[in-house]
Amino acid sequence: MTAMTSTHTPPVSLHTPVIGWFEQHARDLPWRRPEAGAWGVMVSEFMLQQTPVNRVLPVYEQWMARWPRPADLAADAPGEAVRAWGRLGYPRRALRLHGAAQAITERHGGDVPSEHGQLLALPGIGEYTAAAVASFAYGQRHAVLDTNVRRVFARAASGIQYPPNATTAAERKLARALLPDEDARAARWAAATMELGALVCTAKNEDCGRCPIAEQCAWRLAGKPAHQGAPRRGQTYAGTDRQVRGRLLAVLRESVAPVPQAALDSVWEEPVQRARALDGLVADGLVEPLAGGRYRLPLT
Repeated sequence: MTAMTSTHTPPVSLHTPVIGWFEQHARDLPWRRPEAGAWGVMVSEFMLQQTPVNRVLPVYEQWMARWPRPADLAADAPGEAVRAWGRLGYPRRALRLHGAAQAITERHGGDVPSEHGQLLALPGIGEYTAAAVASFAYGQRHAVLDTNVRRVFARAASGIQYPPNATTAAERKLARALLPDEDARAARWAAATMELGALVCTAKNEDCGRCPIAEQCAWRLAGKPAHQGAPRRGQTYAGTDRQVRGRLLAVLRESVAPVPQAALDSVWEEPVQRARALDGLVADGLVEPLAGGRYRLPLT
C-alpha cells in the first residue's frame, strides 16, 4: 500500500481557491439550508453514507416532513424508520438513526448536541458523522474525512490517485494540518473539499480543467501516476446477500400486516441464500419473527 505523504504545498494557499470555488459552485441541497438545522444535517449524513445525492433527496424530503425533530422519530416504531428508508440500501442506518433520535430525546431534551464528544457518544455515530455534524451544523473546526475529501487530499497533497481503502492515521494527520485555523473557515473548507471531490475531482473522471487547485495538485504535477496501492474495493450487488435482503425487506415495507413465510419465499428462488439473508435481517433487528412463520418490521 502506498503511504500517504505530508503535503509540500502551504495549506493556506489551498484554502482561498477551494472555498472561493465552493461559494460559486456549491449545489443547493436542502440540508445545507439554514432551516435544516442540526437534525437535518444529521439525517443527511446518515443517508449519504455510500449513497448518491440524487437517490437521497426524495427520501430525505419525505423523512423530514414526517419527522422534523428527533423526538418525532423517537416516538415512532423503529420499523417505520426502516419502512421510510425505502430502497436507499444499508437499512441498518435507519435503525441507527432511530436509536440516535431516542438518545437525543432522552439525554439532550430533543436537541442535537453541539459538542463533538456528546455527538460521538450517541448510538450509531462514528468519528466521521460526529465531525460532520459538528462542522456543518455548528460551524466548528474538525477534520471531516469522507471518501471525496480523502481523494482530494490524496491527489492534491500526497500525489497519489486514490487513498487507501481504510482511513489511516497519516490521512488524519494530513487533514488536521490542512485545516484553516478559524472555526467558520474550517467548516467551510470541510464542505468545500467534499463538494470538490463530488463534482470535479471524482473517482473515475477528474476534471482538472475545472479544478481551482489544479496548478498546485501534486498528483497532476507528477504526471498522474497510476494507482499503486491495494486494489480498490468494488460495489458488487447482483446475486449477493445484500440483494436478497433488499428484496425481502421490500415485501415487508409494502405490507402493514405481518407477512407469511410463503410471501418471502417467492422473491428469491435459492432457499439456502434466502434463509441466510432472512436470518441476517432478524439478527440485525431489521425483521421481527412472529408465531406461525410470519414476519414484520420491528415495533420496539
